[in-house]
Amino acid sequence: MSIEKAYDIWANQYDTNKNRTRDLDKRSTIETLSNYNFENVLELGCGTGKNTVWLLSKAKQVVGLDFSREMLNKAKEKISDQRVAFKKTDLNESWGIDNNFADLITCSLTLEHIDDLNPIFKKANQKLTKNGVLFISELHPFKQYTGSKAQYETDKGTKELEVFVHHISDYVGSAKSNGFKLLEINEWFDNHSKKEIPRLISFVFSKI
Repeated sequence: MSIEKAYDIWANQYDTNKNRTRDLDKRSTIETLSNYNFENVLELGCGTGKNTVWLLSKAKQVVGLDFSREMLNKAKEKISDQRVAFKKTDLNESWGIDNNFADLITCSLTLEHIDDLNPIFKKANQKLTKNGVLFISELHPFKQYTGSKAQYETDKGTKELEVFVHHISDYVGSAKSNGFKLLEINEWFDNHSKKEIPRLISFVFSKI
């Protein structure tokens, strides 16, 4: 089954099933980006719009891209706002977005499904204004090393999605090679004691 088809099926339960990764990503997004000002946002892998509502609380406009039509349908059902547009887009192909459009690009729980990071960083650089910010929140590679990956429950058992492991150096190296500098890196834990493997890692890059 393709990743796109798997997310189409997952869409019906994505917002309601127990999902610590989804919930922690929302927290990492809000806590990190509350410290930044932005107006025009490009949201890569927006899914059901779980972060879009909060982004709209600060932004003047948001464009959300996702390759799952059913995920986008859920987002459109939840969010009725003239400041947001959702577009079905394969991030490996053309994004259909003007260069220098955004002062913020977000990418959450998406890059584990992308084999080569370089084209993503290259296009992100093109779409950002000078000094624009790229925020990435992904499953921590340490978590991936233990076998953790995107998955959901079906009546036939657990469905695991195809994923790619990206090391911390992969993110930083691809960013540097494509005109970004690192502003922040944070690790996010299920438990505030921070005595276990972090679940998520987030980066904030700035376009040079």
